[in-house]
Amino acid sequence: MAEREGRQLSRRWVVSAATVSLAGVATAAFGATRGGHGDGAGPSRSSSPVSPIPTTPAIDRVAQARTRITAYVERYGGHLAVAAVDRQGTAAVTVGAKRFETASIVKVNILAALLLRQNPPGKALSSDIRRMAEAMIVSSDNDAAVSLWQRIGGSRGLAAANRALGLRETKPNKHWGLTTTTAADQLRLLTAMTSPTGPLTPPDRTFVMGLMNKVVPEQRWGVTAAREPGNRSIYVKNGWDTVDVDDGRWLVNSIGRIVEARHDWLIAVLSDHHVSQKEGIRVVEKTATYVLKEMRVATAGDGPAQG
Repeated sequence: MAEREGRQLSRRWVVSAATVSLAGVATAAFGATRGGHGDGAGPSRSSSPVSPIPTTPAIDRVAQARTRITAYVERYGGHLAVAAVDRQGTAAVTVGAKRFETASIVKVNILAALLLRQNPPGKALSSDIRRMAEAMIVSSDNDAAVSLWQRIGGSRGLAAANRALGLRETKPNKHWGLTTTTAADQLRLLTAMTSPTGPLTPPDRTFVMGLMNKVVPEQRWGVTAAREPGNRSIYVKNGWDTVDVDDGRWLVNSIGRIVEARHDWLIAVLSDHHVSQKEGIRVVEKTATYVLKEMRVATAGDGPAQG
C-alpha cells in the first residue's frame, strides 16, 4: 500500500477561508460604493463605520462524532472500551481507560515480540517457528502460543518488546491470557505493526498482516463487522474467555484493521461482563460498526484520499 505523502486541506478549512475572503471583498465593495456619493475628499458626514460581515465557525463533525461515541460506550458502565484511528487522516477516538484481560488478542503481541527478537532485524523465522506463528494467529492455537511465549522469554520478554512497540498500559502476566491491556494500548500495538516508522521491518509487517487476513472463517467476527460490503481488506484477531473473578462471565475482545478506498482504520474493542460469548460478540460487533459509521460520516466532507 502506498504511504500517504501529505494531506489536502480539508473542505471545512477551505470553506471557512473562502467565507472570510468573500466577507472582506463584500466589505471593501460596500465601502467603495458609499464613498462614491461623497465629494471625493473622504466619506460623507452621514456615513458610518462598516462592520465586517460575520462568519459562521466551521462545525467540528469529528468532535461531534466523538461525543456520540462516548455516550454510546458509557452506557455499558465501564465494561466496554474502544479506540480507532484512520491512518489516512486525522480522525481518531478513544473511549474507556479500563484495563481488560487480553485473552487471545495477546497472541498478536507475542508475535510482534518474536519478530523483534530476530537478529539481524527482519531475519526470516525458521519454518517450524513460522508454522507455529501461523497456527497461533490463524486458528488461535494455544499450544503454539505457549511455545512462542516461552521462546520470547515469557512476561519479561513481552514487557521488553512492549517498550520498543510504544505500549504504556499493558501488563504482562505469567499466564499470557491474563495479561491486561487498554483499548488505547492495543491501538498503539496496531500502529507499531503497520507504520513504516515502527520497529518492525516491512517484511515483518507484511507477515503479521498476512496472518491476520487469513484467520479461519469461524473466528472472523468482531471488528470485521464494521467493514463495507464486499471489502476483503480486513485483518483481525479476537480473544474470548470466561473470567473467574466475574462469576464466570465472558470477556470478548477484537482488534484489527479495515482498509477502504478513503480510509485505513485501526480499531480495538475490549469488553467483559457478558452472560455469554454470543452476547459479547454481538456487543463488540455493534460497537465497531457504530464507531466506524460515525467516523465515516464525520469525515465525508474531507478531500479525496491521495494515492
